[in-house]
Amino acid sequence: MHSLRGIRKLALLTSVVLPMAIAANGALAQDKPNAHGDGPAAAYNPSLTTLGQIDVEIPGRKPGDPVISPEEFQAASKMYFERCAGCHGVLRKGATGKPLTTDITRENGYEYLRDFITYGSPAGMPNWGTSGEMTEEQVDLMSRYLLIEPPSPPEFGMAEMRETWKVLVAPEDRPTKKMNDIDIDNLFSVTLRDSGQVALIDGATYEIHAIIETGYAVHISRISASGRYIYVIGRDALINMIDLWMETPATVAQIKVGAEARSVETSKMKGWEDKYAIAGSYWPPQYVIMDGGTLEPQKIVSTRGMVYDTQEFHPEPRVAAIVASHYRPEFIVNVKETGKILLVDYSDIKNLKVTEIEAERFLHDGGFDSTKRYFLTAANARGKIAVIDTKEGSLTALLESGGETPHPGRGANLNHPVYGPVWATSHLGDETVALIGTDPEGNPDHAWKMVQQLYALGGGSLFVKSHPTSNHLYVDTPLNPEAEISASIAVFKVDELDQEEPEYTILPIGEWAGIAEGQPRVVQGEFNKEGDEIWFSVWNGRELESAIVIVDDKTLKMKHVIKDPRLVTPTGKFNVFNTRQDVY
Repeated sequence: MHSLRGIRKLALLTSVVLPMAIAANGALAQDKPNAHGDGPAAAYNPSLTTLGQIDVEIPGRKPGDPVISPEEFQAASKMYFERCAGCHGVLRKGATGKPLTTDITRENGYEYLRDFITYGSPAGMPNWGTSGEMTEEQVDLMSRYLLIEPPSPPEFGMAEMRETWKVLVAPEDRPTKKMNDIDIDNLFSVTLRDSGQVALIDGATYEIHAIIETGYAVHISRISASGRYIYVIGRDALINMIDLWMETPATVAQIKVGAEARSVETSKMKGWEDKYAIAGSYWPPQYVIMDGGTLEPQKIVSTRGMVYDTQEFHPEPRVAAIVASHYRPEFIVNVKETGKILLVDYSDIKNLKVTEIEAERFLHDGGFDSTKRYFLTAANARGKIAVIDTKEGSLTALLESGGETPHPGRGANLNHPVYGPVWATSHLGDETVALIGTDPEGNPDHAWKMVQQLYALGGGSLFVKSHPTSNHLYVDTPLNPEAEISASIAVFKVDELDQEEPEYTILPIGEWAGIAEGQPRVVQGEFNKEGDEIWFSVWNGRELESAIVIVDDKTLKMKHVIKDPRLVTPTGKFNVFNTRQDVY
């Protein structure tokens, strides 16, 4: 057990933001052979045209620009996309990371860039060089690349989307009833990040029912309102629609919606179940509404426009989290750089109505409160949480999270012994966990305020997790530089949160996994349908062994370890029932 005093003695975090960290992990061994057999994972290539595969032209050089060959420029563009664009933006305008436009990079100069890339900084820049994730030659190349104007990738409109759209099994040719004995509600869709796949794993037997080829580094899996279909989207903006009724679940439709993306969601409002799907892109900055049964693109909407406070034009406002309202036929769409949350009314997409809510810049991830009425989302680079009333269609609150770079994932809902219903987020940049009151009717004095600040293992947390049946709050720290911390989970007892300094239990998940090589990072707890066990990914290097560790929620003891050569870099896990019902 640990208290606040013990926590503050832990190693200082070199804070790392999510997109950079995930991109870095994926790039560690991108050119190394896969040691997990000769299956599809070994030969995976990102689909079609990602930003790393486009042959871009070198913008016109100016006097004093460094020498860089066309081949080097292509290699640097690919490396920038895989490791840097998620934070700094495709056009290098900055977001969670600092701007890297040439007026800034040239003023700082080559040596500054080289050293900064090599050693990083406590403010959030990874130590690419000293960590061994980039060679001296790669650091040199990236330093020269940043002194040159960035290339402008091509747009991706309706014609390009329709060229990639495939209906592999038409709706009329799909099963009319479930053709397998899988307990679909307790199925887990598990991202196998660096093999470009997802694994469908049985929540009761732990059996892998299928390994399905997908886009590169699947960011999320979302479930249709009926529970029949899983929609997954990779960083390369490839969407796979998987039919769970088939004898062996498989992809039935596919589309590429851009060059880089993060989010997909489906319509959930009563009467609109499975009618539409929506996906948002990082590049081009836009979202697309698709037919929910075939992924046929119906309408593309650009998010380029004015930043909410300065009223300055931004050329690259990327689409981050998207959720589906339970109160209206609307999608809630986070637009990162402009600080706007869009309520997209899908009841008539020919005459599309969009409510634009001004919130805060650098909107990223978030989730619903326990009533599913309020959407709480992090403006992570600003340290704030925005609260949207999805029933009334308005901004309810904008509050400080009390920590550095909140990153809730979807957050966690708890019934606090003092403050009633609260929603939790951890932070990338420090060890704090914020508890925010979410009950304006029963606990109005505590609503939309940070009512308590907990202290967990250390900085580098990505996800918190709980369940309506659980008395625990689980906090991961996969991006902490200390190997022991990054492989462990802190667990708070909910009924002990009334203490002045709540203590936590450490679960040595990495040790329980029994992996001998590498520095495995433990990430993203996910409950089974019943809420009596929680799964953690033990995320190791691509060429090394990974695992999934399952913990008994009542006893906090290890229950099972899933190991399989096909489990290549498992990260996100999405239980069908909990994801479909927004239970967290």
